[in-house]
Amino acid sequence: MAAPFRTLCCTALRHSSRCFTTTCGAQAGIKWRTENGLARSGTEYGPLTDFPDWSFADGRSAPPLKGQLRRKQERETLARRIVSLSSEVDKGMEVWREKREEAKRMAERNKSLLLKPKGNLLLKKNK
Repeated sequence: MAAPFRTLCCTALRHSSRCFTTTCGAQAGIKWRTENGLARSGTEYGPLTDFPDWSFADGRSAPPLKGQLRRKQERETLARRIVSLSSEVDKGMEVWREKREEAKRMAERNKSLLLKPKGNLLLKKNK
């Protein structure tokens, strides 16, 4: 009994006009969006994801959704990291400038400590 049922199902699927696929669909337009400076998909950021979906009749805004709160937290964390890294770069540049100035001072000091010409050489240099 199981065999005829199996063949019946297989023939029905074979002659069906519907396609059955197991591959994931590719998101259309990723290349175009990234080339034009937009998000990879339409749901990463923008007014449709950042603003509330509804508001009260008296004009008050709706409470933020979990996804909105999560994205806000991620942006704040990223902003804090950018500020800290920027300050680290500024400190590094300042240390580099100080080292460069110190090296210049040491070179000038070493140059001033060199032996100075005396006698006839000093007279020849002045002419």
